[in-house]
Amino acid sequence: MEFLAESRWLLLSGTIVSLRVFALSFCLAAIFALLLGVLRQSRTTAIRWAVTCWVEFFRGISTVVLLFWLYFALPFLGVSLSAEVSAVVGLGLVHGAYGSEVVRGAMQAVSRDQWEAAIALGYTRHQTLLGIILPQAFVAMLPPIGNSLVLLLKGTSIASIITVPELTFQSTLVVTRTLAVVPIFTCVLLIYYFVAVAAVHLVRAVEVRAGRWRPQVMSSN
Repeated sequence: MEFLAESRWLLLSGTIVSLRVFALSFCLAAIFALLLGVLRQSRTTAIRWAVTCWVEFFRGISTVVLLFWLYFALPFLGVSLSAEVSAVVGLGLVHGAYGSEVVRGAMQAVSRDQWEAAIALGYTRHQTLLGIILPQAFVAMLPPIGNSLVLLLKGTSIASIITVPELTFQSTLVVTRTLAVVPIFTCVLLIYYFVAVAAVHLVRAVEVRAGRWRPQVMSSN
């Protein structure tokens, strides 16, 4: 407890940085996931092919190597990013690629009759997508989104390899200085656990509200 008391501010600052990287990465990943998932449904073959190549590329590469490339290699091409920005961009690209498959699968789970009914009522494709398909697909996205949040949270620890002062990086500094391996890393484990539990409960709360809303949408159709 003495070691934890002495190091609490370092661990607190690391937790704040981890949460910031987590939140920004999630926002970026959500944008990429939605955009790529929708474009995968495009009627233009070239667009579908290009988006598929993009998704498969970022699903296939190592996140660690991508962070190294963004932080250490990109400056040789004339673009310099800070360590934190590199972490956010790298995590956003990788998790956005995985998330696009969630979006695509959820959209395909919506009955084709919804498209046909909307066309019969005179809706354009964009109106149908934004007003009918995506709201229903969002309900199906929620369970895998919870898993994705936990994976992204744990993935923020990778940012320590490019000197982002997040929780894992700060805890390593504390352990190096105090040699209090067991108490420090046990505390870090618990911090990640409680943040992950909070994220999962948040998604489940949204699921409950969406579940109440879903029958109204389906009955209105």
